[in-house]
Amino acid sequence: MPDKLDSAVYNEYAGQVYKYLLSLCHNPDTAEELTQETFYRAVKTIKNYDGSCKLYVWLCQIAKHVWYKELESRKKNTQPLEDTLTDSGSDLENDAVLRFDKMELFKAMQSLEPIQREVVYLRLTGEFSFKEIGDILDKDETWARVTFYRAKQKLKSGMSPKDNTRKEQKNG
Repeated sequence: MPDKLDSAVYNEYAGQVYKYLLSLCHNPDTAEELTQETFYRAVKTIKNYDGSCKLYVWLCQIAKHVWYKELESRKKNTQPLEDTLTDSGSDLENDAVLRFDKMELFKAMQSLEPIQREVVYLRLTGEFSFKEIGDILDKDETWARVTFYRAKQKLKSGMSPKDNTRKEQKNG
């Protein structure tokens, strides 16, 4: 169990923590900033690390909390929609076109259990291996594979193959 975080630990885990945060925020600059904040907090709280999980898992837990804090901060400091439209009108239009199919997928993903949703996010947006997903969520590789497969099956059964839109849910 490390009693301090040094550059060797940072070099070993920074890339993985960055990938994890990128899978959550989808913005390289934000992911980089949050990675730095994660390691800053880890250095401050290394005394609390008890070794009950892998160091990587502990760092990802800190990263997740840093991301949640960022979301709270954004919620408090949201820019009015009119300002957003005038600041980046053409970019907003291009982004909307590019994200249309993704949007349908992410809407369909709301029907998944929270843990299934997280596995799918990590796999698709973070491009993590099943072993890495298992490590992040403190499970094993087989669990990550099975959870992803079941989530994928649930998504397929809830979407129309013709137009990739969600089918009407009769029981809910």
